[in-house]
Amino acid sequence: MIIRSRAPLRIGFAGGGTDLESYSNKFGGAVLNATIGMYAYCTIIPTNDGKIKIYSYDNKNNLEIDATSEIPLDGDNLILHRGVYNRIVKDYNGGKPLSFIMSTSNDAPVGSGLGTSSTMVVAIVEAFNRCLGLGLYDYQKAKLAYEIERIDLKLAGGKQDQYAAVFGGFNFMEFKPDSTVIVNSLRLEKSRIDELECSLLLYYSGKSRKSASQQLELSKNIISNQIENTNSGENKTIDAMGNLKQNAYLMKDFVLTGNVKAFAECLRVGWENKKKTSSIVSNKELEETINFALSNGAEAVKVSGAGGGGFLMLYCNPINRQKLIDALETLPGRVYPVRFSRTGAESWIIEE
Repeated sequence: MIIRSRAPLRIGFAGGGTDLESYSNKFGGAVLNATIGMYAYCTIIPTNDGKIKIYSYDNKNNLEIDATSEIPLDGDNLILHRGVYNRIVKDYNGGKPLSFIMSTSNDAPVGSGLGTSSTMVVAIVEAFNRCLGLGLYDYQKAKLAYEIERIDLKLAGGKQDQYAAVFGGFNFMEFKPDSTVIVNSLRLEKSRIDELECSLLLYYSGKSRKSASQQLELSKNIISNQIENTNSGENKTIDAMGNLKQNAYLMKDFVLTGNVKAFAECLRVGWENKKKTSSIVSNKELEETINFALSNGAEAVKVSGAGGGGFLMLYCNPINRQKLIDALETLPGRVYPVRFSRTGAESWIIEE
């Protein structure tokens, strides 16, 4: 028996950062995001040889050990895989070791700003959910993935990525001060989705400036800086976070009504406020790329994720789409079309 799963990556339109508990537990947060046709994948093959074999093809890390009830959390090597396994065995398998072969991969590099780490956690959770017949429903899976990553592994970050990967589609998420998360799935007309796909592009420049590990470390530093600024009562950061949250409410209405001009303006304003949350969200190279895009057909540009690099999301009039693509292709990075995913995490069984 082979169990496969996949979970979609996401792009954030507005409100990113307000899902950090340092902010949402005091003021409440709100985020508008959507999942795209890029995925984290996991395959589990149960075995009877008393071994755990894990192969991560995107970051070239492997692990082969005797089956155990708890895998040590040694360094950064397969930390997500270890964390999910330990929690699943502890909470859902009575502490009894599991024996299996696991392989994982991702359509985007770690640290790219598309929620790759959290989405991988969701994909692995979903695979175990199917493998062990746990019957977890969506909110349970998302909350479990969040707890594994943020509490068990103590990795800094917010809550939106786990819930986006589980639920899929276009979602307006609210993060309450009591830690409650409410996912409002938006029912967009097909024409609205088609127009957004024609108007949006992703540009990845990470490999031209820094490695995935360097970008991941930068993202961690940005998040840590935002948390520190919020906890210390830094007015500039808190005001900017409030504007980001308000922007999420506005953009939700613009997406639902198809007001593309207002949508583009919200993206622009959102990026300006994002830069006010931490002094290292942007940098000279990033601004040069953004200005280049704006001078070649883009009407609004924002960095996906924490900032500092990774994927840029660009909005343009579809008439200028090819002009913008041609210009970006003269740069060292890579251009990706945006194709939205209507479904969230899913799994299936293949009988050998």
